Amino acid sequence: MHDLRAEVEEQDQVDRFAADWRSAGLDPPTLALMEFGHELTVAPASISRDDIVALREHGFDDKAISSATQVVAYFNYINRIAEGLGVPPEDWLDADGRPSTVEEG
Repeated sequence: MHDLRAEVEEQDQVDRFAADWRSAGLDPPTLALMEFGHELTVAPASISRDDIVALREHGFDDKAISSATQVVAYFNYINRIAEGLGVPPEDWLDADGRPSTVEEG
């Protein structure tokens, strides 16, 4: 298992991100990318050329935008498959969906 906590020295930042990523102190480009991913998840038909332009204005090129879109779409797809088939959550997650233990590796 790999956890965001293994990538970030400031564990409080991870907790703030998990609680509310919009107010977690992310830099503007990352926040814009997160907003795009959120919108792609909850209202995919609302994504427009303006959303792509906004990401470009934050420094993302077409390759990065394509990669981000594919990652978001893949996770949405696989989560819907798991939920639709009734696949139980991983046993290493607690009731809140957070890792119950963090393995080093």
